[in-house]
Amino acid sequence: MADAIILDVTGYRCPLPVIRMEAALRRMAPGEALIVRADDPIAALDIPHFCREAGHDARRQPDEDEAGRTVCVFLVTRGANPA
Repeated sequence: MADAIILDVTGYRCPLPVIRMEAALRRMAPGEALIVRADDPIAALDIPHFCREAGHDARRQPDEDEAGRTVCVFLVTRGANPA
């Protein structure tokens, strides 16, 4: 998505990827998109869980391989409710 904001939280461990994503979502308008890149395996569970609970849409994108590590990628669309 060309107009999406990219949030790279690779190198951060739980709970920081979700905390940083939540902060970014709070600065966005409803309907705006955020691409989140994370290499913490727990983030693959935490990101969609947080989004579901907060009313945002999180769609898993194809994983990326970066320097021998797996980076999970999510396309998150800001919901109408506050993050």
